[in-house]
Amino acid sequence: MPLGYLFGGGVGTEPHGTELYEASPLVRELYEEISGWTGLTAEQILRGELPEGRERRQSAGTIRETALAVAVHDLLAEAGLRPDVVGGLSLGAMTASCLAGALDRRSLFTLLARTADAPEPPPDAPEEGMALAFVEAAEAQAPPPWHGVPGLHLAGDFGPLADGSRRILMLAGHRAAVERLAAEAAPGSVVPLPGRTIAVHSPLRRPFRDFITPHLATMPFTAPRIPLLSCLERGELKTADEVRDMFERNSTDPISLVDIYEGMRSRDVRLGLVMGPAIPEGMLDIPFPVVHVEKPEHIRLAVSTAYDLGIRLSPGDSAARDR
Repeated sequence: MPLGYLFGGGVGTEPHGTELYEASPLVRELYEEISGWTGLTAEQILRGELPEGRERRQSAGTIRETALAVAVHDLLAEAGLRPDVVGGLSLGAMTASCLAGALDRRSLFTLLARTADAPEPPPDAPEEGMALAFVEAAEAQAPPPWHGVPGLHLAGDFGPLADGSRRILMLAGHRAAVERLAAEAAPGSVVPLPGRTIAVHSPLRRPFRDFITPHLATMPFTAPRIPLLSCLERGELKTADEVRDMFERNSTDPISLVDIYEGMRSRDVRLGLVMGPAIPEGMLDIPFPVVHVEKPEHIRLAVSTAYDLGIRLSPGDSAARDR
């Protein structure tokens, strides 16, 4: 399995996809479809101001990020590249599931639009926040400074930095606890994430999970057609029920990029293509060559890199895209 696709988990708070949209009729057609499924115009998806309200803003941002990832996938397919294995973080796990054939595109984007109606926290609820924690490699097995701190949770593991010196973890919890930890920790070791007001992948997202679970119960999941790696534990999602369970747990359980790239390495992936900007470029110790794809020139780079590595191209066929 030489070619793996990785889908990041960020929310599109900044404009994304404009260059691809302007350069490609295929992408413009896709965005018109997404507009019909979500009620957002192509302009709103690409670069519009995100709406007010925490959940409405989150919903629009997920649509923006997913649209870009699907557009990149389709342009790569048009150029003759198709993945042998896929995996994603958070939102990217849902996108990967769709593009692995476990869910049709209309259902995915309809779900993302529906999350705008998730309940907002009560006015007196503590504000939420997130942070990145940089753990020294020599201290990786020691109890972390946030262990047992009320209101703080481990939300994700991005693995070691490229130089092996530190490991990047993600924390989620009450904003006051996040900021207090950052102030007390060694300078630069805990970095609050600006604008992140939802403690994703933590128990604080339980109300959102309770809201979305009844909708997931009615969605037409199927078994993936290509290997789909989980970001919630090491392993492959093989059945419709396993994919549905991942969608349900995704909001409250911690995620791991390591589980995905180690799963790809065990399947002899020789090149990873990262869909969109959500996974930092050149920062992490991913155990195979990686090309980040979000602009037209990146499509050409991905194709040429695959060719140089001896990865076989298939005839481009935009009509074969899964709907």
